[in-house]
Amino acid sequence: MLDLVLRNATLPEGRVADLSFQNARLVHIGSAGRSDQEIDCTGLLCIPAATDIHVHMRGGSQSAKEDWRTGSMAALAGGVTMVVDQPNTIPPLLNQERYLERVREAKKDSLCSFAINGGISPGVDPLPLWRAGAMAFGEIFAAPSSYGDALTLEELKQALHEVHAFGAPATIHAEEVSPGTPDSLLAHHHIRSPEGEVRSLQLIRDILPPGMRPHICHISSPASLPVAPGSKEVTPHHLFLSIEQFTPDDTFARVNPPLRPESERQALFAAWDSIDIIASDHAPHTRGEKAVAFADAPSGLPGVETMLPLLMNEVRKGTITLSSVIEKTSVAPCRVLGILPAGFAPDQRHDFAFYPMQAESIRSENLHSRCGWTPYEGMVGVFPELVIQYGEVAYYHSEYAGIPGRYLAGRGYQVGEQIQ
Repeated sequence: MLDLVLRNATLPEGRVADLSFQNARLVHIGSAGRSDQEIDCTGLLCIPAATDIHVHMRGGSQSAKEDWRTGSMAALAGGVTMVVDQPNTIPPLLNQERYLERVREAKKDSLCSFAINGGISPGVDPLPLWRAGAMAFGEIFAAPSSYGDALTLEELKQALHEVHAFGAPATIHAEEVSPGTPDSLLAHHHIRSPEGEVRSLQLIRDILPPGMRPHICHISSPASLPVAPGSKEVTPHHLFLSIEQFTPDDTFARVNPPLRPESERQALFAAWDSIDIIASDHAPHTRGEKAVAFADAPSGLPGVETMLPLLMNEVRKGTITLSSVIEKTSVAPCRVLGILPAGFAPDQRHDFAFYPMQAESIRSENLHSRCGWTPYEGMVGVFPELVIQYGEVAYYHSEYAGIPGRYLAGRGYQVGEQIQ
């Protein structure tokens, strides 16, 4: 007797088959026997669930924006079963005590699997964070951003050498910020320009320790792709949104790096094959925080729930291939982190998302982030109907099973007994 059978699912290569699960593991693909639980997946496309390598789940003193419960609900509803949280929290994750508090907070509330990165600050030894379970270090800020202080080039060089010495991955926020206070999206674009992003990446490339391949966060310009060392991440908002789609001073479109003009957005999308990873940089703020003068508004957008639906709609249209979406959202992020990817093989995580491949309008009232808004309002996405996490139903027909997410620690993990 099987625990779960998902009947008549369409696999990525087009084959229709039953998926059989026992003891929370995928044990057979093909015709299935009897099961305690069966779901008819006729017409649903099954793909490995996504790992979002770049999210800010807020929580703590920032729970009005988002917390682990609402952020993980948004992730699952978007086909994401694994997220990697960034350390520029309040306070930042710079010591073992604060890091372990963050893990406990997530273990209590998260419905999706998660990892948490460690922070970098001058004079702070990163090794204790690595031993506490940090998946990676960063995003390390080469330019200031919301809740993130910039390191000087010399400080960045030292930090990269330190984490590389014990084999930890490093993720870098690369920008150059010119003097001035932006009062519009266009001014913000010029102050944090594509040319400055390229110069920042060139400087970073020159200070890397031998053999290090960092992960470069949220590249916003096609000119940066051939310059960036290591793995290259692009966000959905830089692929799908541009300055021209908003009024000049729309604070809800303010983000770092900034949105670019439409011509730049199109050129970035055209460079799809040069992009290694798509990650959301999910960074919600409340409506009230955004409803101020442009110069005073925080930078950041929600996006973990809409990332895969936007991409799957492009697959539906034939703009990009399904295999490339799986590679950039499921396989490559896990390869960079050194963790098992979701997939159909016996030694992979058995996390899957099932899509009806029918487009629907994106509406904020249908989304789950606590911030209650989306920059993609009225755009089109393909949302999953069913999400399987570690071989169990986690989300089905807009209902959550409530199964706690799992904590995935980094390779330096040595203090597990302290996390209860």
